Amino acid sequence: MAGDGDRTLPAGPPEQGGGTDGPAGERGFFGHPRGLATLFATEAWERFSYYGMKAILLYYMYDRATEGGLGIAPSTAASLIAVYGASIYLAAIAGGWLSDRLLGARRATLYGGALIMLGHICLALPAGRGALYASMALIVLGTGLLKPNVSTSVGNLYAKDDPRRDAGFSLYYMGISVGAVLAPLLVGTLGQRYDYHLGFGLAAVGMAAGLVVYVRGGHRLSPVDLRPSNPLHPSAIRPARVLTAAAVLTALTALLAAAALTGTLTAGAVVDGISVLAVALPVGYFTVMLRSRRTTHRERAGVRAYIPLFVAAVFFWFIQEQGASVLALYADRSTDLGALGFTVPSSWFQSTGSLVLICLTPCFAVLWVRLGSRQPPAPAKFGLGLVFAGLSYVLLVYPALQSTRSNPLWLFASFAVVTVGEILLSPVGLSVTTQLAPPAFVTQTMGLWLASNAAAQGISAQVVQLYDRDHAATYFGVIGGASAVVGLVLLAAVPAVQRRIRTSTG
Repeated sequence: MAGDGDRTLPAGPPEQGGGTDGPAGERGFFGHPRGLATLFATEAWERFSYYGMKAILLYYMYDRATEGGLGIAPSTAASLIAVYGASIYLAAIAGGWLSDRLLGARRATLYGGALIMLGHICLALPAGRGALYASMALIVLGTGLLKPNVSTSVGNLYAKDDPRRDAGFSLYYMGISVGAVLAPLLVGTLGQRYDYHLGFGLAAVGMAAGLVVYVRGGHRLSPVDLRPSNPLHPSAIRPARVLTAAAVLTALTALLAAAALTGTLTAGAVVDGISVLAVALPVGYFTVMLRSRRTTHRERAGVRAYIPLFVAAVFFWFIQEQGASVLALYADRSTDLGALGFTVPSSWFQSTGSLVLICLTPCFAVLWVRLGSRQPPAPAKFGLGLVFAGLSYVLLVYPALQSTRSNPLWLFASFAVVTVGEILLSPVGLSVTTQLAPPAFVTQTMGLWLASNAAAQGISAQVVQLYDRDHAATYFGVIGGASAVVGLVLLAAVPAVQRRIRTSTG
């Protein structure tokens, strides 16, 4: 969490973009600053590496050793996938703090990409569970640095009142989708049909390509990204504080090592611990921002308006992120993969949502620009997105009730419906986060947005253990119905939330 020491003004005015094209200057990428093209391509490659790895990781974990897997129980593997995702997004908070206070967005992104690439290289090595856990640690640290800072760099290309902001984030989000749609098809096919480690190796190549794109196009980005927005005052870096932090870190390391040696540190204990942390940390961080002396009265109104949007995002990601765990299991064990006349690798379903995003995101981006001030406000988009997420699970109730394996079109449809919700919620969430972030917590607030995903997956790590093939219909019906109801409640509360947003930005 951030310290609450001397307040330092951010490097560059928060209401003004700092890109080389300027907020309303030359339009070099579909009517947007040219720096958006660099960030678009960087994220496309980074997501190629991440979603490629994620498409086959569950199967690699629970496949038998004779088939190239690790032989982990499927329910344990699903929980580990969830806490892995939670850890990645929790690390975004620490990554945001390091960027705001020490590194700046540019260096944080570069260092994060290098760590991610090393993590994929570990998985490419046939070194068993040790390589798996090492890769998880590296990718968690790397994504924590990279993810919030790339998104913040997009926001720095625009003025806060630039009407292109939502459309720009939608285009940036399409870059994520380009990488995500190709990854399961290429990495998934290579991993499932030939060798898992070859698939993970291709993911490493993808991240290396992303780093090359980022370095070559760095001159197009905002100069604001080169400096911490709220750098630590030299007086805050004292030997006593450094020694104290080192001592605490050493003690924690020793404690974890002792727990591992004595058998106390089990997979279940790790899952439970991260689940609690994933929920507690965002709550604590909201408290820090609301009570900080560096947050003005107007900025606090923005943070309070952000809270119901954050809660809605948690419900949404709870369903969407189960695509790599519950729906991956459903694809592999409850779906007739040959019903279409040819065998569909179970990892291919992970491309469905990204393909829908690529097709529909430009339409939504154009729609928001054309509607201008008449477009639905952010809280309404959040509520609609959550309703679609709930319907995507309700849709699976009927096929799950059948005694035979279901037609793959049902699962494709479920992925498509939740993706419509994602288009409504996720890019708008990125945009409204940069809009409502207190200037002293700019990148850290982006980390907090990503922590909504962490909280969702922390909760999911406990809930996915309830999923089984015989009770799948009940699982989908209860979770889908509850999420749709929460979305309807948020739609009813739109006027109240919108008043707080206007208070903070007006």
